Amino acid sequence: MNSFFAGTPILYFLGCLALGFLYAWLLYRGNKNLDKKLQFGLTVIRIIVVTAIAWLLFAPLIKTLNYTLDKPVIIIGQDNSLSVGQIKAAGFNQKLYEEHLKTLQDKLSEKFEVKVYNFADSIANGFNFKNQGKLTDASGFFQKVKDEYTNRNIGAVILATDGIFNHGGNPLYNINQINAPVYTIALGDSIPKRDVLIGNVNYNNIVYLDDDFTVEVQIEAFQSDNENTTLTVSQNGAKVSQQAIAINGPSFIKTIPVKLHAGKTGLQKYTVQVAALTNEITTRNNFQTFYVEVIDGRQKVLLAAVSPHPDLSVLKEAISNNKHYEVKLALADDLSTTDPSKYDLVVLYQLPDAQNISSSFLQKVSALKKPIWYILGAQSGVNAFNKIQSQVNISSSDGSLQEAYPDIANGFTSFNLTEEDKKNFSSFDPLLAPFGRLTVNASVLPVFNQRIGKVSTQQPLLFFTNENGLKNGYLMGEGLWRWKLSEAKNEIGQSSLNDLISKTVQYLSVKDDKRKFRVFTSKSAYDENESIQFNATLYNDSYQAINEPEVNLQIKNEAGKIFNYTFSKTDNAYQLDAGNMVAGNYSYVANTTVGGKKFTASGSFYVNSLIAEYQQTTANHQLLNTIAKQSNGKLFMPVDLLKIADEILKNDNIKTISYEDRKYNELINMKWLFGLILALLSVEWFLRKRNGEL
Repeated sequence: MNSFFAGTPILYFLGCLALGFLYAWLLYRGNKNLDKKLQFGLTVIRIIVVTAIAWLLFAPLIKTLNYTLDKPVIIIGQDNSLSVGQIKAAGFNQKLYEEHLKTLQDKLSEKFEVKVYNFADSIANGFNFKNQGKLTDASGFFQKVKDEYTNRNIGAVILATDGIFNHGGNPLYNINQINAPVYTIALGDSIPKRDVLIGNVNYNNIVYLDDDFTVEVQIEAFQSDNENTTLTVSQNGAKVSQQAIAINGPSFIKTIPVKLHAGKTGLQKYTVQVAALTNEITTRNNFQTFYVEVIDGRQKVLLAAVSPHPDLSVLKEAISNNKHYEVKLALADDLSTTDPSKYDLVVLYQLPDAQNISSSFLQKVSALKKPIWYILGAQSGVNAFNKIQSQVNISSSDGSLQEAYPDIANGFTSFNLTEEDKKNFSSFDPLLAPFGRLTVNASVLPVFNQRIGKVSTQQPLLFFTNENGLKNGYLMGEGLWRWKLSEAKNEIGQSSLNDLISKTVQYLSVKDDKRKFRVFTSKSAYDENESIQFNATLYNDSYQAINEPEVNLQIKNEAGKIFNYTFSKTDNAYQLDAGNMVAGNYSYVANTTVGGKKFTASGSFYVNSLIAEYQQTTANHQLLNTIAKQSNGKLFMPVDLLKIADEILKNDNIKTISYEDRKYNELINMKWLFGLILALLSVEWFLRKRNGEL
């Protein structure tokens, strides 16, 4: 960093200097008692002092310029995935390649700042040539470069990979965000090899008992024209389907539907496999294992209304998205023949209605001890609503409506709303709520309160009640379709509204779990590269969460091997990160002791095998060439990678950038200047007094 002081305008300084000369001349012009040398010295001192004081008075600011030199950053990204390690071009020398890549780093470090990363399913610092990553995410590498080097002088990016990317987005779309040339090193072999493989398996991970379901298996084959193979599907080790496959063409792709039957509940392990051909480059991609959870029955939801409304479509779509729920829409003509006792949850949309058309149906609903979700709107009969239930009362209502915006309520924990969801809801249009004073006769769990204009109220908009274990939900307004349009307008990818409706239905329809000890995984299916996360809760006799006792966990794999763990304690619960596990089906049992009583909890989960790195064996050098050209870089083969240093050195656009920083400081902050003035005045006073001038 270089810095210098840019003086105040020259005229200010000359004026201050002239004032100093004038003052000194007037003071010493006629003095004949002092020695000429002493008189000259005192005159100089007085000129300096008066000039400095005048400068402080008339030009109190000084400009400081700082120059910072930012050397170009050269970033090297090295692919550390399985595909790079398993397929190598003819004549490729791995040891020599590693030496050359490190030599390139050293050569560039002489003039530039060099940063090295290796990437696969994750991104780490430095080189790593073990090639054990089970996924390749080059877009994640470019995103990391963008995030960490924003506003830095990125000179160039060197990308050493085979062009096979199977996780994240296409890196071609990320290079424009870097604004630097990308020099690619083409690893792997771009010549197709003889291979037959399972390219993809499409399936539903949840099916229902005694249902038939279809699994779509994509078979791919290369350099295997006129060969025959066999597709076999096994369930828990027993063969359930088999069919012959005729390969016609050097590049063969075919999707084969396989119909299976869900005849047993629980996690079912399925393995799809194609018979190997002679001289295949690898057989690791000839099979794929997946798990399907077979559950017994669905939760049934009845959506009841008098007449069609756009909100009904929104509700039905959101509920149907959850495979655990089956929804039926019943309008005015169907209500009289609909039996609400067959459903686990009844959604009364603007029922009771103002015309009291649905009175006989509502009598059936009232007689049941089932959870109900009331949604009110313009068609609602408020007086009838006050009578049909005892938890909520709307008084002073004249049938008019008011606009009510959703205002996130504090302290709601019955289900989670992400920060992104909360942000989305706060931007939505208002619902139309019945005008009147709202009174709730029971304890309330509000999700949203009503905001009228800019005024936040304590009147709930969406809330739940619980009376003797029977839960009910209330939405005091119509217009969910407006929220759906807001999501489309704001291009929200994952619908926050669908998530809210699904969680509301789930909360109301699922019976409360009164177990004092619960242990569960964060999800039922994991990939091999994911950590297995456990949560546990423990309650005392007053149903208060406690975490004093130790909680132990045993995980058992399919071979019967047991892994022992102990939970960590949080504020009032327990957590455990069991780390990564190999593919397979696992069961677990947790135990603890409270007050001499033993409690146990059990469950299961499965880990999917990642075979993406084996599903494509032909390097994509064309993509690497496109990346290089679009970024004004260049493609290099591994044998020529040392030439990249010469390309970078002769690139005139890769150069050091100098940043200028201007600052204005007040002279009054320069304490040494006051010390100088005081010292000079003291010297002048002493010399004058010594020579009898005072």
